[in-house]
Amino acid sequence: MARERGQLVFLEGLKSSVDIFFRAEEEPHPLQFLREANTGNLQPLYEFVREALQPMDNGAAPWRCPVLLVDDLSVLLSLGMGAVAVLDFIHYCRATVCWKLQGNMVALVHDSGDAEDEANDMLLNGLSHQSHLILRAEGLATGFCRDVHGQLKVLWRRRPQPTAQRDRSLTYQYKIQDKSVSFFAKGLSPAVL
Repeated sequence: MARERGQLVFLEGLKSSVDIFFRAEEEPHPLQFLREANTGNLQPLYEFVREALQPMDNGAAPWRCPVLLVDDLSVLLSLGMGAVAVLDFIHYCRATVCWKLQGNMVALVHDSGDAEDEANDMLLNGLSHQSHLILRAEGLATGFCRDVHGQLKVLWRRRPQPTAQRDRSLTYQYKIQDKSVSFFAKGLSPAVL
């Protein structure tokens, strides 16, 4: 329903990545970097995002408080883009979505915990410094448990203030159920109580 009303714009990366190889080279495409060797340019992808946030030609009002969901930035690294190029892309998207349009951004990045993946670490650190809210889902350090599947760390980052506490952090545990997820304070799972 949102897609029909022009409130949802979706770029399906896998389908679009196949389409790029069957188009004429002159035609612009958001995933043009896949075709070009040794390019670190995500500008066509940013232009797609920027144009998607423009009001429709039918005279509709501009979007109020848009949300840009990016799932998954780690894929861009896997496709050969450098961490700096991905961070530049995010910077320009934030400038458009967050500051110009007063919206929000949500981005997923996988953290494999591999110390040798410097590009992924650079991307994670760069995004962490830019983010106001960080959600980090991870398995239990103690291993498998039937009643608790993992923990979610929530970190609120505030702008620097001389007298106030700068960051606030909470940790919740969770259990994934059939169609929902149950969250509870650490150590207070129903199995323990």
